[in-house]
Amino acid sequence: MTSDEVWLVVGLGNPGPAYAGHRHNIGYLVNDELARRLGGTWKSHKTGRADVVEGRLRMGGPRLVLGRPRTYMNETGGPVKALATFYKVQPDHIVVIHDELDIPFDTMRVKLGGGDNGHNGLKSLRASFGTGDFYRVRVGIGRPPGRQDVADFVLTNYTAAERKVLQFGVDAAADAVESLVEDGLEKTQQRFNS
Repeated sequence: MTSDEVWLVVGLGNPGPAYAGHRHNIGYLVNDELARRLGGTWKSHKTGRADVVEGRLRMGGPRLVLGRPRTYMNETGGPVKALATFYKVQPDHIVVIHDELDIPFDTMRVKLGGGDNGHNGLKSLRASFGTGDFYRVRVGIGRPPGRQDVADFVLTNYTAAERKVLQFGVDAAADAVESLVEDGLEKTQQRFNS
């Protein structure tokens, strides 16, 4: 018996190699890990402004559509809305993976709904969907040191020390997405929000 349930899992980031190692691109990194686990390869979607990988977590499990918008962060809403419309996915079956300034590096939180907290990707999603009631896997990047501007901080690469443990955080965030889809919010929060 196969589940017909479809989940859209969106990793937020900016496209292109110049942004690849930036803190703002953690959503792309986590979705790359999920794509690896599904054994899939990113392909351009017919909606035109996003790449996708489709698969199942396990035999008979829910269907996952991993989405990676090819637009800049502040224009994320349009491509994600187009994917949601194409796959007939409502906001309650959307998981957005994004960087979070108010959570320390190497920490994450999972939640449903909430504001955009100044995050341009979330702002764009809220504008396109008319709601913020989607799941979020908020991966901590911490606050900028000293007086560094927030916009500059999110568009910088992880430090050498951070890169040594970054993959552990990426793996944990991918685990949290799988848990959210398979086990629901409460169990996932108990497991990952400690």
